[in-house]
Amino acid sequence: MTVEKLMFEIYREREFNRAFRVVYYSELNEHNREFEINRAMAGESYFDGYLLDKSKDAAKSAIDALLHRLNAGDAVDATAARAELQSYLAE
Repeated sequence: MTVEKLMFEIYREREFNRAFRVVYYSELNEHNREFEINRAMAGESYFDGYLLDKSKDAAKSAIDALLHRLNAGDAVDATAARAELQSYLAE
């Protein structure tokens, strides 16, 4: 039995407003793949991993909430982010 996983990365823009963003690599298509990958690669990686496909909707909601907090100025380190997202992560 294979476990379906969704690869993601949370990163911070190096320029502009230095906002935190997320890219779900496994969901990119030929129309946005190059742009989104280049955008993430130009940023500063904050946290990445794989989400369990079966709980991806809840995981995305949790990531959105984390991004909102980070962009509001909350100091959340990667260890705390991992703890918050642990139940959604595929190891």
